[in-house]
Amino acid sequence: MQSFLEEVVKEVWKKHSSHEHIVFVLPSKRAGTFLKNAIAKSADSTFFAPEIYSIETFIEQIAGLSYATNTQQLFILYNTYLKESSKEKDSFYSFSNWAQTLLQDFNEIDRYLVDAKRLFSNLAAIQELTHWSVQKEKTQMMEDYLRFWHNLESLYSNFNEALLSSGLGHQGLVYREAYDKLGGYLDENPGKFFVFIGFNALNTAETKIIQHILDHADSDIYWDIDSYFLEDKVHDAGFFLRQHLKTWPYLKANALKGVSSYYLGDKNINIIGVPKNVSQAKYTAHLLEEIQAKQPADLARTAVVLGDESLLNPVLNSIPESIVRVNVTMGYPLNKIPLASLFDQFINLYINRNEQGWFYQNLLSFLAHPYVQTLLHAENAAERGHSIEATIKSKNWVYINADQIKRIEGGEGGASQLLFHKETPSPKEILELCLRIITVLKDRLQNAKDALAMEYLYRYFNLFNQLSDLVTKYEFITDLKSLLGLYRELLSSETLDFQGEPLEGLQVMGMLESRNLDFETVIITSVNEGILPSGKSNNSFIPFDLKVQLGLPTYKEKDAVYTYHFYRLLQRAKNVYILYNTEPDVLEGGERSRLINQLLTDENRSSAIHESVASPVIVPKRHALESIEKDTGLIELIKAHALRGFSPTSLSNYVRNPIDFYKRNLLGIDDVLEVEETIAANTFGTIVHDTLEELYTPFVGSILTEEKLVDAKTKVAELVKKHFAKTYLDGDISRGKNLIAFNVVLRYIENFINLEIADVKKHQIKIIGLEENLKVALDIDGIDFPINLKGKLDRIDEVDGTLRIIDYKTGSVERNQLEIVDGTSITSDYKFSKAFQLLCYASMYSSEHPGVLMEAGIISFKKLGSGVMKFATKDKAGNGAKKETKIGKETLSLFSTELSALITEICDINIPFTEKEV
Repeated sequence: MQSFLEEVVKEVWKKHSSHEHIVFVLPSKRAGTFLKNAIAKSADSTFFAPEIYSIETFIEQIAGLSYATNTQQLFILYNTYLKESSKEKDSFYSFSNWAQTLLQDFNEIDRYLVDAKRLFSNLAAIQELTHWSVQKEKTQMMEDYLRFWHNLESLYSNFNEALLSSGLGHQGLVYREAYDKLGGYLDENPGKFFVFIGFNALNTAETKIIQHILDHADSDIYWDIDSYFLEDKVHDAGFFLRQHLKTWPYLKANALKGVSSYYLGDKNINIIGVPKNVSQAKYTAHLLEEIQAKQPADLARTAVVLGDESLLNPVLNSIPESIVRVNVTMGYPLNKIPLASLFDQFINLYINRNEQGWFYQNLLSFLAHPYVQTLLHAENAAERGHSIEATIKSKNWVYINADQIKRIEGGEGGASQLLFHKETPSPKEILELCLRIITVLKDRLQNAKDALAMEYLYRYFNLFNQLSDLVTKYEFITDLKSLLGLYRELLSSETLDFQGEPLEGLQVMGMLESRNLDFETVIITSVNEGILPSGKSNNSFIPFDLKVQLGLPTYKEKDAVYTYHFYRLLQRAKNVYILYNTEPDVLEGGERSRLINQLLTDENRSSAIHESVASPVIVPKRHALESIEKDTGLIELIKAHALRGFSPTSLSNYVRNPIDFYKRNLLGIDDVLEVEETIAANTFGTIVHDTLEELYTPFVGSILTEEKLVDAKTKVAELVKKHFAKTYLDGDISRGKNLIAFNVVLRYIENFINLEIADVKKHQIKIIGLEENLKVALDIDGIDFPINLKGKLDRIDEVDGTLRIIDYKTGSVERNQLEIVDGTSITSDYKFSKAFQLLCYASMYSSEHPGVLMEAGIISFKKLGSGVMKFATKDKAGNGAKKETKIGKETLSLFSTELSALITEICDINIPFTEKEV
């Protein structure tokens, strides 16, 4: 089967023996490349090639103007806006948020040759009606708002004049100028034969230009449509051509050329629902693998058409490596390249910096960027980025300034000179810094021989030079926020082109690039509402009714454009795979497209359609409890830990979950060091413990008195501040949650001393020891290596002759966690971990002071009103139980048996560490 372009070439060649006078005009440059190939295939001798243009290039040639880039348009429009007479002006940053919509409207006004004076007059009148008020006098806000609409006409006229004076034009202006200059162009090119190929939706300027050439010059036009759609009076695929047939005098007098009848031929159409976008990319790869396995040569006649172009990256990453030749017609968006986020973060660092400096999260995120790592790790500056990061975390800096970074680097410069500056740079200065960063990266990457990264750098080098020229030429980019907005605007429209042979291998393209091209196998992705077609988006200042009145396109025409492109792909294809997302959402399109539903309800095609839903094979992952067998290496770790000493906390970890004990206590895998923006619970506890130790140290060996405690109370604030500085390092406690935490610690300790004062009035309390480190050897049957038990006793005192071991807790403790029913195993339930710890302390103290009867308890600072919550044994559960708080030989003997059994289990090579469900 011949393609549409091959059929056109064959027809034109029949009529013309020579070809250099022929001018082919097509909808896109891409179609021009395939037309050249069709011409080359048809040639049996050497000849001068005809001229081939896309419609945009052809119009540009007629107009004698160049197309202004979107950025140029934005700057010239803002420059024009500043010269307008209205009083208050938006900043460039605010202006750029609504200017894109205005540029789009100006473009449409000129492309459709609308009478601008009439349109803006109607628009202003509509706004006055909309904001009508019964009050005779309008408010200042209403006057300013209406002035904006009245000034649009002069803004439009002055903007167009400014562009023309520079030899530039937006697309619409170039089209309007081309229409005005068309007569002169045809007079200058009298011998040309114009051939228009494969057009469908045309704006007013294109319509009038093509009609004028058809009426006044040697010319022809070929339409790429199937008679099936043309004859159906309601089918949107033929909507525009049916309109042309009614309104073009040329078409009333001449038969349509190029109309085919392939749509109803033999086809295999598959409609496949796939969940989410990435699954569509994976399923596309699966289809390509199948095609390659059956008939590899068919890949050269296969196209993957992306309804949603954001799928390009996942599709490219999913294409099987065995498919060698792939041609990508779309560019890779520059804003998806890692360098984009580098400069975005760099500019944002200075936008978000306040008088205190950079917030640590922003700075750490910037330091973690791979290109920042490349910048910082110079030959003599290895680990510099790590050093900055480690210092911030260890010193607990929440805000960091340039001087602090300089001190970390030891005054060597490097990163601080290039990235971190005391003064906030101006837009010009930050652009110079970005260019310097690119230069340094170039040297680093050249050494690494990273060709792709060098290509990225080259594009960004051009981008920043372009930005630098614009900022120098136009002085209204005065703040970094405007510069960042402009940078993002530029990035959104810039792409990195793929290099490849356009006529060989698998073709990956967007919907618009598929115009005039024919493939035997077509895979179309993202056929969902909101994508194909795009739906009722109305991003315009011009109301719908006014658009209809003046002949401007609305969503109806846009839907018809998508419908035409969709069905045109199906015309000559033999195998069609239509993929849609079965999980509609706001970001990834709506429900299955109406185009699919239309296909399914077409009686003439339904027999060739196969519907299915594909989903990845999901193997349910059952969480098996982890089990780690003990080998000689692990036993050696246990021996080393036993020699250093089991602590009550490490043994409690084992009771809670043996895997936690293995990872934390044997392998030493602790939590990652992080900046404590607000005081963590363990830091809070350390400050309370250290403050109480220093307060009570002078009282060790003596009896507490009210006078001593009242005197100690006066020192609390000073000591709390001192221990905050010691434990929380450079963390700021002068504001926010940290200031609250400081006052909570202060209140805790003051309340505790008040409680002690009340107690000394009733009891004689003698302080025996504070923060005592104990370590005792255990002799356990069956274990032939040293076993030690160690721990730190917060406080040992004597109340009315009874020895007490006290443990301070800043968290909450319940009394029932410290009371054990006779016969209950204390090592079987983590609920009793605090009681277990108290008995460990009592056991260690008893080893050094045998025969002493004692009590052990916890003071919870969250429940100071409960006083000392004592360890106790009960004869039964529930109310009315008899409690024994004294810890004697019997209790310690029973505990010793349980402790030995627990440690024996840990040390037994035959018992694996088995995870518990926590």
